[in-house]
Amino acid sequence: MSARRGYPSDLTDAQWALIEPLLPEPNTDGRREKHPRREIVNAILYVVRSGCPWRYLPADLPPWQTVYWYFTRWEEVGVGETPGHAAGQARVQQGRQPEPSAGIIDSQTVKGADTVGRASRGYDAGKKINGRKRFIITDTLGLLVTVTVVAASWQDRDGAKTALLSAYMVTPIRHVFADQGFTGRLVDWARDTLRTTLEIVRKPADQRGFAVHPRRWVVERTLAWLTVCRRLARDYERHPAVSEALIRWAAIAGITRRISRGRPARRQTRRTFTWS
Repeated sequence: MSARRGYPSDLTDAQWALIEPLLPEPNTDGRREKHPRREIVNAILYVVRSGCPWRYLPADLPPWQTVYWYFTRWEEVGVGETPGHAAGQARVQQGRQPEPSAGIIDSQTVKGADTVGRASRGYDAGKKINGRKRFIITDTLGLLVTVTVVAASWQDRDGAKTALLSAYMVTPIRHVFADQGFTGRLVDWARDTLRTTLEIVRKPADQRGFAVHPRRWVVERTLAWLTVCRRLARDYERHPAVSEALIRWAAIAGITRRISRGRPARRQTRRTFTWS
């Protein structure tokens, strides 16, 4: 690696050891790769974490054209599906089976920037947001399983079908927890088509104010983790597929950090200062 000042989003040696085997083999037919792959991944994570446009990558990282070329090429060969592989290691580390049997689904509506195409954006009347809607499924530890991005105008019961189908194809998950927005025909569709039980976790009738709901809080925490990345706080991408890829890269960074640390993140205690 070329000497440069580090950024907080840079991979540690332990994280890079987890990601490097998942990248495709270099093409030996042409000239050798000019930039180290670790620096390419660092540049992708810099964009995700800082929220800067590709063209605004710092000069001490590889050129943005090179970084974006690798980003699209790796997505084509399925490197973006890495969360499923890395999550298996994180699950084993926590004493679970590598493959999850249950999941949690939820949606999140985010504002769309002016770069988002009209054909892939919409208006969420409930949230009063013009942009896109993300559907994610996590396991019971909050690790990302699959993500689907659609226009914000999609109803939860319609947009969830793609996410549930993706989880059905790549994992043995056959029991999914959801909130009341997914009730109705979706429950019957999941049972009859996917042989998957969609269990609705309802809000207690006597609840007043905020309360943590069993099962559902896990996926809501994951959505909060993702939006810590500034690139994901809004949707800036022209195509939903790019949004999905960036979300998966954010999940890859979080999962590999969790594996290398050896435990889930812990909430830092706030320090109180007294003035004398």
